[in-house]
Amino acid sequence: MNYKEILTYIPEIMRVLRMMMALFLTFDYPIAGKCLLLMVCVEIAVGRLQYNKKRAVVLDLILIYLNLAGSMSYIKVNIFIFVALILLSVELVVKVIQRFSDRVDIFKKLSKVLDINIKKRYVALGVITFLICAFVLAVTPYSEAPKVSEAYKATFDVNKFYSDEVCCDRATIIDDNGEALARRINLIENAKEEIVMSTFSFISDTAGKQVIAALREAAKRGVKVRILIDGFNSIMDIEGNPYFMALAEEENVTIKIYNEVNVFTSWKAMSRMHDKYIIADDEVYILGGRNTFNYFLGDQKSHKNHDRDVLVYNTGGADSSIYELKSYFEGVWTLDVCHEWNEYLISGLLPSVDQARSDLEEIYEDMKETNREWFEEPDYESITVATDKITLLSNPIDIYMKEPWVFYGLCQLMAQAEEEVVIHTPYIIADDYMYEAFTEICENVDVRVMTNAPANNGNMFGAVDYVIHKQQILDTGLNVLEYNGGISYHAKSMTIDEDISIVGSFNMDYKSMYHDTELMLVIDSVELNAILKASHESYEKDAVEAEVQDNELGLMLKQKNTNKKIQGTIIRFLDPYVRFLF
Repeated sequence: MNYKEILTYIPEIMRVLRMMMALFLTFDYPIAGKCLLLMVCVEIAVGRLQYNKKRAVVLDLILIYLNLAGSMSYIKVNIFIFVALILLSVELVVKVIQRFSDRVDIFKKLSKVLDINIKKRYVALGVITFLICAFVLAVTPYSEAPKVSEAYKATFDVNKFYSDEVCCDRATIIDDNGEALARRINLIENAKEEIVMSTFSFISDTAGKQVIAALREAAKRGVKVRILIDGFNSIMDIEGNPYFMALAEEENVTIKIYNEVNVFTSWKAMSRMHDKYIIADDEVYILGGRNTFNYFLGDQKSHKNHDRDVLVYNTGGADSSIYELKSYFEGVWTLDVCHEWNEYLISGLLPSVDQARSDLEEIYEDMKETNREWFEEPDYESITVATDKITLLSNPIDIYMKEPWVFYGLCQLMAQAEEEVVIHTPYIIADDYMYEAFTEICENVDVRVMTNAPANNGNMFGAVDYVIHKQQILDTGLNVLEYNGGISYHAKSMTIDEDISIVGSFNMDYKSMYHDTELMLVIDSVELNAILKASHESYEKDAVEAEVQDNELGLMLKQKNTNKKIQGTIIRFLDPYVRFLF
């Protein structure tokens, strides 16, 4: 056999190699199974017809890169595989038309159309035009902030947040990230009938896998598990993830996605579900500002954020706040924009999912061995304090712009203060309504706010916007402290006088005001108020009084790495035009 004869076999060899590379990828990335399946379809449909050379080269480069690149985030892999799927789909359509073009008139016409040489600049122009239109459509519905309606004001009664008698709910504050993870695992482990969970972001890192493993074991022993995840973060962290597939395949587990991001319906994109809580049976729940991954949970030595939860224990009363929270969950769960997540029908056959199952079982057994206290029967009575009333304060749950119910409610509660209001918030991105509300409140009561110092802020847009608008914030009369403890502060909480404590997910920014679902738990309890005050004061030791400095933004950017400097410079220019999106 001479070299010319050998060359004739190269296309066949490459086709086999492509399928082998796609098969190898399924051992790490389940989404590669779609690529492999479409390759088989191409082979069945087109037989020995050769791939288009340009499409084949791009496809081969993608597969080679993914096999050699090592561990990658699921969003990056998904993007590469998505491009490969487009190439394979085009290949399938083109080859089918070519095969039958000499038999059917319609295929003859399509074949001629496909042979037309469309200039690249027209394709590029079309893509750019589509992206611009998608951006405009995404921004337009959120460009005008709504006011609180008179109808809502008429139904709002500030007295409902207070009581003179001890209620059936007891509560405590969770500040430490390690305790936050331990309490969640313990709650899941001791659930008997049902677990419901809502989270903005859920990542399968160390802490995330531990939570997944515990949820999976709960489902295996018969506990009904329902999980609600925001649609923006699900694209980056859930899609194509074998650990979530291993969880979702359990009979008692249902995962839903709130408002999945879709470039073809970009006008919905800014509406996000920002709630973070987990409920076990009718007994206990944890609610606060923590997402479900390493930054917020566990004692990992990697990057972390400071945050805060409240744990609420129902001692057995029918009027417990747990029922109000469960009713809220059901309202979101049954929305038309919430869709059940079933990634692949064949996920159970994929080697990466099989490996994920084994990993989760090993993680669960390791937790039981090294953290036995997580699996003990909890004594919620001893770790909680009595409360007089616990009430949920929430934004509307539908998509698009929302009336700022949470902020309005917080302002009404602050207006009742006789001595002092203390607010802890990661970010302050205020509009005129917020400035006016704070100015009015500060005329009658001392309001102290602690937020991240610009250099300490993990949110680059929040840091830049805060520096630009700091004078306007201070002009309201707020006594602003800047936290500079070296770790970004992500907690959202308040105390009002000596009795009201408020903990939840609401930031003092546009998104929490108008775009996102938000929850704040309002607790009438002198004992819990003292605990939260002590927590606030422990952080305020690392804070200084805010003041406007010359060239503060430039000095802050000098402290950042090159990428952050570039981001900050761009944000400084765009801030006046896009701050309503943040």
